[in-house]
Amino acid sequence: MNASLERRYTNCKTTASDTPAINAGDVKLRASMTDARIVNGPSLNGLTFADKKPGFYRYLRNTFKLAKNPLELTYGRKRGDKRTVYDGALVFDSGSKVSASYMLGTRNCKLKYSYLHGGVTTLEPCYDLGKNVWDFAISRRLYDNVFKATYQTWSKNLALEWFRNRVFNGTFKISASVNLAKKSKDPKFIAETTWELEM
Repeated sequence: MNASLERRYTNCKTTASDTPAINAGDVKLRASMTDARIVNGPSLNGLTFADKKPGFYRYLRNTFKLAKNPLELTYGRKRGDKRTVYDGALVFDSGSKVSASYMLGTRNCKLKYSYLHGGVTTLEPCYDLGKNVWDFAISRRLYDNVFKATYQTWSKNLALEWFRNRVFNGTFKISASVNLAKKSKDPKFIAETTWELEM
């Protein structure tokens, strides 16, 4: 059994949230609190609880050979709203692959090419067939740090992200995004940190 604690801060609503979680067998118990702070006594606004079971999703995976290249196909179905998603990835070598995702019965279909340059820099252009637009992402790994920039052409949203694995059971991520289509270019900042503990 293991436990984790997630903390999240954002400048948009000047709020913070805490999400402790416990994995007990095949059941995951989660609780979340927003605006968790102590001002003239404890304040626990937005307190919620939830439990999740991995078996809630039907998930199948298979790998084939296509011209000596591995082709991985996955099928996922959520019983609650009966959504069916097909994913596929064709790996050309250790540094490049093409992947596709399609939700059955919708125009939600995306194609993405991933190219790893020099073992540290990843380029990922993505084409959304439903919206007929492109998204672009570039990331670079530096020791335990990953720096990433993404741009969505349909929303003109530019985002920067810094992700780091801690030495002692945990991660943290700092991200900033701005919508270039709006007159007000006020950026949105989010800081997230996670601690994990084996019990």
